[in-house]
Amino acid sequence: MQVSYRKATLKDISDMQSLIAPEVESGVILARSDDECATNIRSYILAYIGDELVGFCALHIHTATLAEIRSLIVKEDKRGYHIGKNLVLNSIKEAKALDLKQVLCLTYKQSFFEKLGFFEIPKESLPEHKIWADCIKCKHFPVCNEVSLIKKI
Repeated sequence: MQVSYRKATLKDISDMQSLIAPEVESGVILARSDDECATNIRSYILAYIGDELVGFCALHIHTATLAEIRSLIVKEDKRGYHIGKNLVLNSIKEAKALDLKQVLCLTYKQSFFEKLGFFEIPKESLPEHKIWADCIKCKHFPVCNEVSLIKKI
């Protein structure tokens, strides 16, 4: 199985929304409008097998030293093939190229990120604008079971 990775384009938004819809519905991933995806399109990395979109994630920059990996999704029947790991590693590589110092994530998959060198931090240490820009839109806010993790790069 050959997986290819590339940056997203505006024409990918519909397929991205279709792939992520079940996880948004269950509350595992935060919903993002087509307009929000378009505004942030340069932050997304896509994974393809042939012409099938099988996963993606975004590297969202918060400050001159801090970014966040968000909206990580791998199609359910393609999990276990290191696609998610490679999406995260590609995002970290991009963060390094941008001279960022840390990458954070909020996740229900703590052990996945810990295997990639992330460690847990208190949610209170997250940038305040993260809470008010993203978390407040979540159906689980303010009672959230996600774990905050960070990786120094």
